[in-house]
Amino acid sequence: MNKLYPDSKVEVQGLMAKYYDTLLNIATFGMYKSFIEKAIKKMDISPDDRILDFGAGTGRNALLMNKYLSDKGEILGLEISEKMIQQFKIKTSNIPNIRVINQSIDKPLNLEEKFDKVFISFVLHGFPHSVRKDIIRSAFNALKNDGEFIVLDFNKFILKNTPFYFRIPFKTIECKYAFDFVEKDWKNILHTYGFNRFEESYFFQKYVRLLKAKK
Repeated sequence: MNKLYPDSKVEVQGLMAKYYDTLLNIATFGMYKSFIEKAIKKMDISPDDRILDFGAGTGRNALLMNKYLSDKGEILGLEISEKMIQQFKIKTSNIPNIRVINQSIDKPLNLEEKFDKVFISFVLHGFPHSVRKDIIRSAFNALKNDGEFIVLDFNKFILKNTPFYFRIPFKTIECKYAFDFVEKDWKNILHTYGFNRFEESYFFQKYVRLLKAKK
């Protein structure tokens, strides 16, 4: 499958998709697991929540979110990488309230149900800004009234002012779309699309943020 956005690094394919979780653990020196557990705890998931997971990957995050759900709760993952979807289905095969479908998050969603939460983790920064707007619209339309759009991604910062041990890896690893993402006021952007009542939690010296926005 050809990448929809060749300059993006969030469309993961091939061997990288097959070994994605392992590579992520190596790249973060084993810190990813504890970090994502802390971030998901900050989501304040209610037992009966219905959660839409944008860019659901291998199902790793879905399994962590499911720990907070009752049998009435539900997680629907949206993913376009077939290798990721295969891993997601294997990991969640014995959990009936978690499922995944092949669906691009920047295209209109034809979902009959509405959700309490839409979660997107380190995906939004990897798209052109015009596409990010489509993703935000998709999230808004998928949510119930008073539902939450939860974005786990880079916080706002001025890259040239960051310490070298952060700046150099960022420049080396991240795609070109990430550089304008970190300069934008995301609370103001989300507000223009109908979101409000923001809550923030910070990680890694405030370079990473969990941003919750109410519909």
